Amino acid sequence: MIKNNKGQALVEYVLIVAIISVITIAIVNYFGGYLKDSITKTSCSLTDEEYVKGDKPGEGTCQEKKKES
Repeated sequence: MIKNNKGQALVEYVLIVAIISVITIAIVNYFGGYLKDSITKTSCSLTDEEYVKGDKPGEGTCQEKKKES
């Protein structure tokens, strides 16, 4: 009798993908504010604005640069 192991391999791949997804979501949730701040800093520099740090990670904003007289 020949056994078919294709279903078992598929389940293993699905479990691996699920575990990687859960770990990725946890990392993004933990470091999300810092990631948002780094993206905001980059967009500020691209639009020639000044980055203003927020009270908490992820609350930073862009403001127009003060014109020098």
